[in-house]
Parts: sequence; C-alpha cells; structure tokens
Amino acid sequence: MTAVEAEAREAGRDFIRDIVQADIDAGRVVWPVTRFPPEPNGYLHIGHAKSIALNFGVAEEFGGRCHLRFDDTNPTKEEQEYIDAIEADLKWLGFDWGKHLYHASDYFDQLYHWAEHLIRHRLAYVDDQSPEEMRASRGTLTEPGRDSPFRERGVKENLDLFRRMKAGEFPNGARVLRAKIDMASPNMNLRDPALYRILHATHPRTGDKWCIYPTYDFAHGQSDAIEGITHSICTLEFEDHRPLYDWLIEHLPVPSRPRQYEFARLNLTYTVMSKRFLKNLVDEGRVAGWDDPRMPTISGLRRRGVPAAAIRNFAKSVGVARANSVVDVGMFEHAVRDELNRIAVRRMAVLRPLKLVIENYPEAQSEELDAVNHPDDPDAGTRKLPFGRELYIERDDFMEDPPKNFFRLAPGREVRLRYAYFVTCREAVKNAAGEVTELRCTYDPLTKGGDAPDGRKVRGTIHWVSVAHSVPAEVRLYNPLFSRPDPGAGGDLMADLNPDSLEVLTGCRLEPALIADNDGAAVQFERLGYFCRDSDSAPGKPVFNRTIGLRDSYARRAAGA
Repeated sequence: MTAVEAEAREAGRDFIRDIVQADIDAGRVVWPVTRFPPEPNGYLHIGHAKSIALNFGVAEEFGGRCHLRFDDTNPTKEEQEYIDAIEADLKWLGFDWGKHLYHASDYFDQLYHWAEHLIRHRLAYVDDQSPEEMRASRGTLTEPGRDSPFRERGVKENLDLFRRMKAGEFPNGARVLRAKIDMASPNMNLRDPALYRILHATHPRTGDKWCIYPTYDFAHGQSDAIEGITHSICTLEFEDHRPLYDWLIEHLPVPSRPRQYEFARLNLTYTVMSKRFLKNLVDEGRVAGWDDPRMPTISGLRRRGVPAAAIRNFAKSVGVARANSVVDVGMFEHAVRDELNRIAVRRMAVLRPLKLVIENYPEAQSEELDAVNHPDDPDAGTRKLPFGRELYIERDDFMEDPPKNFFRLAPGREVRLRYAYFVTCREAVKNAAGEVTELRCTYDPLTKGGDAPDGRKVRGTIHWVSVAHSVPAEVRLYNPLFSRPDPGAGGDLMADLNPDSLEVLTGCRLEPALIADNDGAAVQFERLGYFCRDSDSAPGKPVFNRTIGLRDSYARRAAGA
C-alpha cells in the first residue's frame, strides 16, 4: 500500500470511493448501483468479506443500492446448499440486498438473443475445434494465435448450428460459440473467447430447459447492464478481462453502460482462499465440513465464535488498494480480540484439571462468591461462584520446582484464588508413576475477595472451579490450518496442512454459569482465551470451541512500529 493509499484509508477513503464521488460530482450517476456476484460452487470465505464490505459499503455510503446476484452459469458445480449458505452468511455479516436478489439464469433468454445478435453482425461464430485444438491455436504471450478454420462461416450456418446446439443435438465439448475479435491481440482474453459451451446438465433453477450455458465473461457484463449496475467492482485477476467486458458492452444493444474497476483481493498468511482447494479438503475428509472452525469460510469463522463485527472491522482496516499484497493474519486476530474483549462476558473454566484440597476449610461448608461479568462494563453485573473445600485448578498453574519467573502455585508458595482467598500449597500428592494427582493446601479466611489484613502480597492469581459444582465439558482448541505462512510455496498445499490444527480436550470443568448461558454467545475463559458453545453440544454435554487466545502479538508489534 502506498503512502497516499494509507493516508486515504485513515480518512475512510480509497480510490474506488474517489471514483464514485467523481462520477456523482460530474453528473454521470445519481447514486451508485453495485453488486456482489458469487458463483454458488462453494461457501464464502474471509477473502470474500472484503469484496462484500466494499460493494455493500459503497452503496450505503453514497445512498445507492447493492444487488446480490448469483453467477449460476455452470450447473455441473453449483448446488442449492451453496446458494442457501451464501445468503445466510451475508445476512449474518449484517448486509441486506432487500428486494434485489438476482441470478444470471434470470437472463438466459436475453443472453441467448444477444448471442444471436453477435452472430447476425458477424461478431461471433460456432467453432467445431476440440478443446485441445483451440488451446493449441490460441498462441502464447509472445506469439499470436491462429484463426480457426471455422472462423469465416456464414451467418446462416452459424445461426443454424447455434440453434441446434441449443436444441441439444450435439454432445458436450463438440462445439462452442466464440466471439470474433482478434487472434493476434496481445490480450489473450480477446483472442476469440468462448461465449457459450454445451453442457447437458440439470440447472438448479432452470432444470433441463438449457443444454448450452454462457461463460462468465459473456454473462457477467451483460447481467450488470440489465440490472443498471454503475460500478462493477472486481478483484485484480479480472483486470485483463476488462477489454472483453467493454467490447461486449459496446457491441450489444444493452440498456446501460456499466464500468468495471479492479482492486486488490485479500490474501492472508497461513490461509488459502481457493474455493477449489477448500472443497477438496471437505471432499477428502481433511476437515469436518465447510463450517469446520479451522476453515477460513464465513460459516467456519462463525462456528468458531468470530463476531460478524470483527470481520467487518477487519475488512475496513485492511482498506482498498490497487496492488496485491499479503496481510499478516495477526491483523485479523487483533480485530477479533478487540471485538471479543468488548462483548464477551467472563467465566471460569479449567481445561486440564488438577485437584486442590483446602485442608483447613470445613468439609461440610460451601459458599457463593461474587464475580464480575465484565471488568469494563459495570452494567453487565455480577454472578455467584460456588466455592468449597475441593477445587480444580489448571495443571499448568503448579510446578514442583519452578523457575525464577514462575509466580503461580508451588510447594510452600502462596497465591490468590480469583475472587476467593489466598492459599498456600503444603503437599503434592503423587501416584505410583510419580505424577502429581492432588495438591494439599491451606487458606487464609481473612483474605476473602481482597488483600491480606497484614499487608502481605502475592504475585500470582489463578482461576479455579468447585469440584462439587463444576460441569464436565469437551473443549476444542483450534490452531492454524497450515503450518507455514505461505501455504503451497513448496509446491504441495496438502503437505503444509498443520497436523496440530485441532486438539480435543475431554474432562474439562466449567463453572455452572456457563451452562446457564445457553445462547452460544462469546465468553472469555479467564486467563485462557475466548470461547463459544459449539453446535455439537447436547443437553448435559457441552462442547466449547476456542475462538482465539488472549495474547495479541500483532498489537504489540504494531505499537512498537
């Protein structure tokens, strides 16, 4: 990102918004009409969030509208499941297309008539070459292509063949309709690109009405024109397609003249944005589905507990640039933590329990202690924590022979139990294998919820739950799906999958309030991270996913810079 682009981003501007403002100022448009045009061949991922936020954001900011249009031109890869998931993800992210839901298939009849228009004006022809022959004659970046032997067919023959293609007379791949532009063009996309191909496949919306389907390049710009799109905003991989977009708009009797603009797509470290590869992970069982919390899909992030606001804020913070770059995934994690810190209530959970017995606490006694729900939000109130003689603490909060900077529990050391008392470890009980199975401690009853009356201090505070009152649970700890920041750089994406991307912990113990809160809202397990209830939970068998840990190395690096 250039210094100018960075300054514009700080001011809430970017070159796309500057273009829209200039068009409004010059009277070329009254307000912008944008669109988000996903192909329903997979689930949306975090990369799409940038385009979604840009298209819907520009429309909202300038008083226009944004359409949702499914590019459903390839029935062999499209499914209703994907259509439903895309709509659900957009709504969850907080974007609304109102009554402006469209499909490229809505325009199949019009697109077909426009294809015949090109044939009649000698701007398109039916080509009988095989796909292999077409590729061989297309040329290279340094050598021009060769004209098809069928390029000069007459209008009457082309119309007859195209109508027979439509009628289903020919098998898949036997013929295509190509635009007649320039086989010597330095832009490969202008070397007589395909406009229609034969596909004998049932379409999710049109059924078996069609056995020829328009290509993306033919359907996209003309759909924009039909809908009155003013600013067709695409990612940079479509920059070389813009001359073809403009050529078709110029040579067809379309009702409006949209313009295409390109911006840099979102690339994240430790992340792959290819829907094809993500689908392979699902199909091969490498993940548990499109909504697996390790996936970069919107549904996976939602199931993991990432708030929609965090995704929107991240998309805004990344900004809109003209050059591709790779964003540190820490920037995304910072946005997630920032939002979760604001909204997540605090609770206590012990993931790897170690039993702690307070020997001088009365055996038959228990009590309820006050605990705040959110330290920065007094309106969030307090809750009651049950406390008794037997507790669970984190196994990592005890060491027999601690190093110098270990301030948690150790033999002879005193620490504070969060919201409760000071306790001192007197003995570590071990099993036959020499493993610590229980801690024997004493407590100071005069330190309830505060400091010691004699003024002594402790350097460590640890969390806990009551043995008698806590609830067992499964907790899933998610780590990056890939083990290197640039997956696939070595030539094999599958080889870069992180074998430690998921750790499942059973026998975890939760404070009772985590069962009472049954709405799936984000929570912070104190000292451990942010978590949410998973859809796999069952009555009496809660399952929680770790959304993200508490440490924010990206924020520290940014502050240092």
